[in-house]
Amino acid sequence: MINFSIHRLVAVMIKEFIQMLRDKTTIGMIVGIPLLQLVLFGYAINSNPRHLPTAVVNPDNTPTTRRIITALENSTYFRFIGPKSSEDEARWLLKTGKVQFVISFPNNFTQDLIRGLHPALLLEADASDPAATSRAVSVFTELASLSLSEELKGTLATLNNKPLIYNPIVHAVYNPLAVTAYNIVPGLLGVVLTMTMVVVTALVITRENERGTMETLLSTPLRPLEVMAGKLIPFIMVGFVQVLLILFLARLLFEVPIEGSILLLLALTLPFIAANLSVGLTFSTLASNQLQAVQSSMFFFLPSLLLSGFMFPFRGMPEWAQWIGSALPLTHYLIIVRGILLKGNGFFEVFYEVIPIIIFTIFALYIGFKRYRRTLD
Repeated sequence: MINFSIHRLVAVMIKEFIQMLRDKTTIGMIVGIPLLQLVLFGYAINSNPRHLPTAVVNPDNTPTTRRIITALENSTYFRFIGPKSSEDEARWLLKTGKVQFVISFPNNFTQDLIRGLHPALLLEADASDPAATSRAVSVFTELASLSLSEELKGTLATLNNKPLIYNPIVHAVYNPLAVTAYNIVPGLLGVVLTMTMVVVTALVITRENERGTMETLLSTPLRPLEVMAGKLIPFIMVGFVQVLLILFLARLLFEVPIEGSILLLLALTLPFIAANLSVGLTFSTLASNQLQAVQSSMFFFLPSLLLSGFMFPFRGMPEWAQWIGSALPLTHYLIIVRGILLKGNGFFEVFYEVIPIIIFTIFALYIGFKRYRRTLD
């Protein structure tokens, strides 16, 4: 017969609570992760983005075209970035991701409208992220029958009797069929690398400490930089294997288009891998055991996943969340990988996204280098 004692059970429970309270990292996970999720999901996540940057090509430039532009901006879905652009400049802005839309008025738009010729008004939408454009596209179409209703008076009042006084045309580029996999699967390159590189390398030095092999490592003439480089380089190779595997399966299983250069993508992946490895190595120097290292990695991975634009439209987040997201390497890498695979971007279209990644890597490596202990405590 089992002699079960409530008193012994309570004693063990009290012991576990005491150990839990002594472990500040565990307490931070218990309290911090739910709070982080609450703030991010409650304030930062928005599946209906507004104020999307838009370029306008308006050679007509009349009060009528300006009234349409004002109506679009008042809808809160479009935010025009400045004065009218040339066609080449607008295409460049769309391809590099600086704007989400380009609105193009034809020559003599107002004259053709007055004549009742139903001139076309073109909206080019960057559909590489379908969730960011769907509602704005609907608003653009709906406004065709509303935007000029107050201006059509007197002799022009008869135009109000027509359902559409101009013809709104939507041209979705880079993902015209709005295939979700074309957006998600390339982004998985960055997510998988972030998850594996940070977590695996976070265990590097803490594993040495727990196994007692750090003493042997410290007795060698190795310098801190040599130790860190020796631990990072093998994982860089592993990262490239992951990239090639995901690209192969993306093409084979989901038929994701590869419009740009694979070699360019691999070259620009190197700084991203280095950034994640530097974060993982820094966490390993801050943590006292492997559990703490993994817990610390979660505090980096969760914001990266939610604030980078992988799961939710980046421009749908409030400004403060976009600032945080812009500091994370994954945000910039997603622009690079989607730009190369879906848009066929070359080096000059994406190189500026590498700069923040390199700055982040240097900062993380500096912290890790300073924290690396040449002697055991």
